[in-house]
Amino acid sequence: MAYQSLYRRYRPQRFAELQGQDHVSTTLANAVREGRTSHAYLFSGPRGTGKTSTARILAKALNCHFLADGEPCNTCPSCVSITEGTSLDVFELDAASHNGVEAMRDLVTRAALGTPGRWKVYIVDECHMLSAAASNALLKTLEEPPGHVVFVLATTEARKVLPTIRSRTQHLEFRLLPTQLLADHLRRVADDAGLGLAPEVIDLVARRGNGSVRDALSALDQAAAAGGLHDDAPSFEELVEALCERDLERAITAVAERCDSGHDPRQLTSDLLAHLRNAFLVTISRGLVSLPDADVERVESQARRLGRASTVRALELLGETLVQMRESPEPRVSLEVALVRLCSPETDPSPAALLERIERLERREREAGPTPGTAGTAGTTGTAPGAAPTVARGGVPARSGGAPSPTAAARAALRPPPAAPPASASPVRRPPAPAGGRHGAPAPAPPSDAMPAPPAPPGRPPTRDELTLAWADVVLDRLSTRARARFRVGRFVESQSGHLGASFALPNAIHRDRCAEVRTEVEEALARHFGTPVELQLLVESEVAGRPGVAPTSPAFGDGDRLGGGPPADPGADDEEEAIDPDELTDAPPAAVTSPVDQVLAMFEGTTVVEQPES
Repeated sequence: MAYQSLYRRYRPQRFAELQGQDHVSTTLANAVREGRTSHAYLFSGPRGTGKTSTARILAKALNCHFLADGEPCNTCPSCVSITEGTSLDVFELDAASHNGVEAMRDLVTRAALGTPGRWKVYIVDECHMLSAAASNALLKTLEEPPGHVVFVLATTEARKVLPTIRSRTQHLEFRLLPTQLLADHLRRVADDAGLGLAPEVIDLVARRGNGSVRDALSALDQAAAAGGLHDDAPSFEELVEALCERDLERAITAVAERCDSGHDPRQLTSDLLAHLRNAFLVTISRGLVSLPDADVERVESQARRLGRASTVRALELLGETLVQMRESPEPRVSLEVALVRLCSPETDPSPAALLERIERLERREREAGPTPGTAGTAGTTGTAPGAAPTVARGGVPARSGGAPSPTAAARAALRPPPAAPPASASPVRRPPAPAGGRHGAPAPAPPSDAMPAPPAPPGRPPTRDELTLAWADVVLDRLSTRARARFRVGRFVESQSGHLGASFALPNAIHRDRCAEVRTEVEEALARHFGTPVELQLLVESEVAGRPGVAPTSPAFGDGDRLGGGPPADPGADDEEEAIDPDELTDAPPAAVTSPVDQVLAMFEGTTVVEQPES
């Protein structure tokens, strides 16, 4: 007898033998046992999950002479003939090659004829390949077939089946098998067939099966014929390790080794994409990854070193590379370019690469811990008593010695630069930003991509550095136009002895008195941000200049670089000038249409028109 492949030899013959499809086998067995079988079923799911085998088991159960608890006996003449493929009660049609209307008309004609058994079962495989005319020819018979006919439609793409056909059937979805369940099934098959394969070979075959029983049994057949299965995982792991270490030379070398050994760059990219997907899922939950425990631990270690932002960026970039490879004359070049961008984020100008670099800086800063001389609270810097803290451009605190931290510098780079002051000697008043509302109306919240300083812990008054960061990033933009115009030229200074609130310095006494009129609004905005009441003390720069340790003009708040991002205001200017709301403007009435002669007469009173006679 000729050799029979494993997936044919071990095809399930009873509902209980179906692997990983308990929801389908239980439904059909109960329907057969209780006599509630539907006239039409639609089986959908990936390839190799048992759709056609289940249809044949259903046909055997409907015609079995010794039915037991909804299961066929597999010994009666009807069951044996169906198993051997010689039964007249089962008619199988491949819709991929018989998708025309004539084939459907022939099927409808056959359905009206009698059958030796009790039921006649029509199995239409790949039914999504039927043409529109063929599907329409089947509709009426599918809805009201003869009493002895059952239709079973099988497809791998249920979305392509006409909704009119789906509505006339009971839809049962088949699923891919988990890797562990598939590996257990392969071990039972290998032991029964006496293949003598090592456990690690069976585990590798289960992973290559990707949840399909037929694909896994075909790979197991190949492994048995070859005495094992060649595994290129070490070379592939070398590529993944190169990405984790950002080692470009190592990554390009791993690609060269696999391509030189005959591997397709497209398949290599697809395998790398699948591996990184597992690395991303394992950062969310280990239960989402269908891998052995040892492999899960290895993937989890790689995901931890790679970082979630880098993993997401790699998934997006490799997905785009796969699309480009379809039309690329040199797919290997596309993969190598993608690896260059992944291993060297500085060569990638995209925002995702910039965010990855910021995440790496923040992770290094967290691992290194607080530097000597700095405070433990994020966003503050350690300063000596009585010394003014150094503040970098844009309101970002610098480290001791004037050098900003990497994270602060990266965040400052994301903020838009402050407007430069005009070149003229006298300051020019800039109109208020259109983001604010009318007099007293709060301005809209800052954009979501801003990076505001974190609020202070509840119950503790904010420090001067926390006030400075929050003022520039959040609070100032949330004030009304009136309050923002008056307060944007000031700065926070160290509080005086005994004062627990915030001290705010202004250019002169007149400006301080005008800011006092809207001080309540500013205090409420600070309280909303920090979650604790903040009492605002208004000072004059001349009062601050006489205090020890505070210079009259801080380098961080020189001309053109104040908290508001604009030029210093003229103390004598009218700060109560309201912003113009474009929504309240109305169009001017249309001017009367006049001729040029009438316009000249209107401009020069007493002028008369003298018509020159024609010559």
